[in-house]
Amino acid sequence: MRSGELARLCGVSPDTLRHYERLGILPKPPRTSGGYRDYPTEAAARVRLVRSALSVGFSLPELATLLRMRSGGQFPCRETRRLAESKLVEVKRQLKGLKGMRGQLESILSDWDARLARTAKGQPAHLLETLPDRLSRTKQAAPFPKNQRSKSKP
Repeated sequence: MRSGELARLCGVSPDTLRHYERLGILPKPPRTSGGYRDYPTEAAARVRLVRSALSVGFSLPELATLLRMRSGGQFPCRETRRLAESKLVEVKRQLKGLKGMRGQLESILSDWDARLARTAKGQPAHLLETLPDRLSRTKQAAPFPKNQRSKSKP
């Protein structure tokens, strides 16, 4: 099957297929007499496998290594599992950071509601000026000192 057909079947672009070939993720297919790539039917299963692995956090270089090992007769099952576990650890770390950020944003919004309640209609509340220099993605501390939360800028 030609590149365009495989690409449509798998929901990717022909450029993606060529990129996978360059990385060694997709074996280079034979060419027709006209020079077109002629992918075997099993290429679709390989592309779907790659897309599934990418969706759970595997990188293209990781997949290239694992698939190269497979093609060389090795069984990278334990390495695959180790990589997946590292993806889970990273997701948990990110979730923890996002929970901390959520707490900070809730505090900011609460402060902003109080500021807006004290600010006359048509007057600036300078909400953006009250933001901390940087929101922490790991701490759940208040985004700015309590004494600043009660003050309102005119």
